Amino acid sequence: MTRLKDRMIRAAKLDVDLYEEVEADQGALRQAMLVVVLSSVAAGIGSFGQGGLVGVLIGMIVAIVGWYIWAYLTYFIGTRLLPEPQTKADHGELLRTIGFSSSPGLIRVLGIIPGLTEIVFLVASIWMLTAMVIAVRQALDYESTWRAVGVCVIGWIVQTIFLMLLLTFLGGATQPS
Repeated sequence: MTRLKDRMIRAAKLDVDLYEEVEADQGALRQAMLVVVLSSVAAGIGSFGQGGLVGVLIGMIVAIVGWYIWAYLTYFIGTRLLPEPQTKADHGELLRTIGFSSSPGLIRVLGIIPGLTEIVFLVASIWMLTAMVIAVRQALDYESTWRAVGVCVIGWIVQTIFLMLLLTFLGGATQPS
């Protein structure tokens, strides 16, 4: 447990060496998943007044599925659409690095303090996005941080379009005729 805690702290500190370490450590997949779960639980607690216990549970499931899909999207975009000559990665490397980039999300637990929810979630989002760019850059062996930003932006756009289509479809399916 101490190793996980140390890795999470290093990930939150945006330690490039940590992201290289978990990229190479195939045994870190369970730790990465645990980081995603802990981060989503922290978000659920931080916004407990809005979602309650059911919201926390649904948030955990959505976070795990979203993490898996996001890692695959990032893998595909980074290795097929925007690779650099030295880019070499697999889906597991992105699962591990992106999982650890969720570490700053633990501060979202502070959102439970009345009046702080929005600011805490904003700070956590920016911090997590920064960590994700570093995670993607390291996992894809990029020299360019801007290319990693591009991969994250393209992935975000694709994921947003997919979610909008899914919600439209589901919303239309539940509407009475």
